[in-house]
This record gives sequence, C-alpha cells and structure tokens, in this order.
Amino acid sequence: MGKLIVSLSPHAHGTDTVEKNMYGVIIALMPALLVSFYFFGIGSAIVCATSVAACVFFEWAINKFMLKNERNTICDGSAILTGLLLGFNLPSNLPIWIIIIGALFAIGVGKMTYGGLGNNLFNPALVGRAALLVAFPAQMTTWPKIGQHWAYLDAETGATPLSLMQQAIKTGDINKAQEYLDQIPSALDLFLGNHPDGAGAMGEICAFALLLGLAYMLWKKIITWHIPVSIIGTVFILAAIMHVANPIYADPFSVIFSGGLMLGAIFMATDYVTSPMTGKGQLIYGVAIGVLTVVIRNWGAYPEGMSFAILIMNAFTPLINNYVKPKRFGEVAK
Repeated sequence: MGKLIVSLSPHAHGTDTVEKNMYGVIIALMPALLVSFYFFGIGSAIVCATSVAACVFFEWAINKFMLKNERNTICDGSAILTGLLLGFNLPSNLPIWIIIIGALFAIGVGKMTYGGLGNNLFNPALVGRAALLVAFPAQMTTWPKIGQHWAYLDAETGATPLSLMQQAIKTGDINKAQEYLDQIPSALDLFLGNHPDGAGAMGEICAFALLLGLAYMLWKKIITWHIPVSIIGTVFILAAIMHVANPIYADPFSVIFSGGLMLGAIFMATDYVTSPMTGKGQLIYGVAIGVLTVVIRNWGAYPEGMSFAILIMNAFTPLINNYVKPKRFGEVAK
C-alpha cells in the first residue's frame, strides 16, 4: 500500500478576495448610480458623495482611534459599498448633517461595534437607514420629483407609487381605491424609472438598471440566484393572489417594480456576512423576506417594508445556518 501524504491546508487556492467582490458589487451598482444622477441631478451627487465620504471616514477613525488596529480596512471597498447603499436608500433632498448621522450609525453601530467586516449581524447600510427613519421620519419620507436637476433642499416633492398603493388599501373600497391606483405609472414606466410625481429613494427608481447589476454579479459569480429570485418571486406570487382576490391591491408587476424591492433583493439581502451560507438556507431566507415585505407594505405603518424585512431575517440567519448546515467535506451523499 502506498503512503497517504497529508499536507497542511489550504489544499486549493481560489481567486476570490474581499476586495475583488466588494469592488465587483460597486461596479454592478454603477448603472443605478448613473440613472440616479440623470433623474435627480445635483441632489443625488451630494447625497451619494456625502454618504460614501462619511462612511469611509468613520471606518478609518474608529479603526485608528478606538480599535487601535494597525491595518486599516478603508481600501477593501466595504466602506465605499456601505456608503453607496446607504445613499441609495435616502431621498435626494436629505440634508448633509442627517446623512452623516446615518453613516455614523451604519459604520459605527452596524459594522464596527461587532468587530468590523465579517462579524456584523445586520446589514450596515440598512442599520443606518433604519436609524434615520426612526429619528427623522418626516425628512426620510419626503420624496422629490424627478427632473429637478439643479434643485437640492428646495426640491418639489410628491407621492410615491408605494404610498399610493397603501392609500388604496386603506380605503377598503374598490371605487375609491381605483382613484389612487390610477395615479400609479404603468409597470413599464416603473421598470424604466419614468414616474415623475414621486420617485422614492435614489437607488430604487429604475428596476432595469438594478437588473443589469444583477446580471453582472451573476456573470461574475459574485452572488447566486437563490436570494434575489426567491424574494422577488415570493412577492410577485403573493401580490398576484391578493390582486385577483381583491382589486384594491395593485397588480404584481407594479408591486415588484416599485420601492426598494429590487434594490434590497439584489444588493442588500445578498450580503455575504448577514445571509445564510447554503442554497437551501438562502431560499428559506428569501421567501421569508418576501412574505415579511408584503405584510409590512400592506398592513404596516410605513409604505416600504423591504429594509425591515431584511433586518429581521438578518437576525434569523444564524438559526437558518444551524438548521441547514452545509455538507461536510468528504461526506458521501445518501
């Protein structure tokens, strides 16, 4: 018999690195970023630049002065990505000082409190958004109309498709509800971002741009299909059932193309650290997020439920990982 030679791990080297994946996601966000500049102009540029700069600064400062880390992590792309995602979840007329507070919560509370990248329980950008939504509800739910390229703090605002959907549900009467539903742009207009009366957050305006980012990340194998497809599919099916049962609920295409569903499903629910490890676990996670999103959107206090649904399921990720464990290396499938 020949000798069995066992060498020290690692036995195989991959090409993936933290930096490569983080900058890959940032590249995937570029279509949505350019669309936000096109529709919101200077307001979008100010909000995104402030958010990214503040997140990078707070990560550098906390690492250097509080955690005393010799190696700073601001170049790995994670702080830049957090800043972009936080900015994408904000109105384009939000004052700079509020954006900075959101960045401090995102990095300081959502990320560095747990020990930095790889240790955080919740998605940092959503922690920042949730904190601002609780602290500044009026400013965080005032949405500028598109096309005001040189307007910032004085931008004219309007009702978003999600708020119109919620108003329709509250009427409880199909004839009254139809008055609100008729104000919602067509599914094609929502898909392309053509809804001038009240667009919502900057990064959620154009589903087509977000799907381009999804295609890029799937092509580069940065993420898998399990989470985005399970979330969007669950919301679509539930919205279709409710629309058929009672027309006061909007049609499923308008539902999935409105608000932050695409942004959350593609770019935030798929966060490596806060999502399950296995494909089966990711499907459970995605379906649960979809159900929670529908429940909060239709019967919650806020028109948008995506952020809270993701944060809730972030807390359940360790439990899902414990229930759906990956197969041990070398184990023979039954």
